Amino acid sequence: MSFSAPGSPPPPQPGPAPYPVPPQIPPYPGGPSPYAPPMPPGVLRSPKGLATALTWLLGASAAVHLFSAGAGGYEQVWMQGFPGDTHFDDLDIGLSPALTILAGLLQVLVMLPTVVVFIVWFHRVRTNGGIFRPDAFTLGPGWAIGAWFIPVAHLFLPYRIARQTWRASTQRGRDGSDRTASAALLTSWWVVWVLAALMGRVFSRIYTGADTVDELLAAGRLGIVADLATTIAGVLAVLFVRRLTAMQNTMATEGPYAKT
Repeated sequence: MSFSAPGSPPPPQPGPAPYPVPPQIPPYPGGPSPYAPPMPPGVLRSPKGLATALTWLLGASAAVHLFSAGAGGYEQVWMQGFPGDTHFDDLDIGLSPALTILAGLLQVLVMLPTVVVFIVWFHRVRTNGGIFRPDAFTLGPGWAIGAWFIPVAHLFLPYRIARQTWRASTQRGRDGSDRTASAALLTSWWVVWVLAALMGRVFSRIYTGADTVDELLAAGRLGIVADLATTIAGVLAVLFVRRLTAMQNTMATEGPYAKT
């Protein structure tokens, strides 16, 4: 599905325009005025379908991590019944290990489609942003994909691209002035996501090397915090995806200048 700005130029209108515009401009579909400012060349593709799928996937991912946090809490209670120096191999197999394994499997099953759809959506909105406002970007659209796979850089480059896309998707004022839309939602999501990802990696290393009940309990507490942080990051990601998608839909249907 795509949205673009087709149509033939309208006849000249008497009197000054509410903001500076060229003499002949094709109207935007659904726009409030036939004199919406021209969009740079390119084909806009709607991110709404991807955003809907991503909302469900991110919601499922948040629910799975919440379940994982619950399983971790149950594991903490279960292991309290063993001496602290008890070796992992000497623990009786019960419900707690089964819940932990189930939570891990569910995380893997949900993670792959979520990552794929998110990156496709991210590239889509970055490409649209380049059509809305090419001067807002310092990196090409291909970085919207590649930045996620560069060690260390994936912790800050995608955020930079997201900030620039956010700015490019923000309407200007009626007089052509640059307007700034608060990016607090974007920043909050990114900070929580990075912290959750780092805690998750530390947890995996500690949990893998844990041998005794005390070590498992310490690692498990960090795992619970990481799962809860990932759950919060998932909720914030849903809000971010829906907000940026709505901003781009407004730009495509109403043009780059705000009504008021």
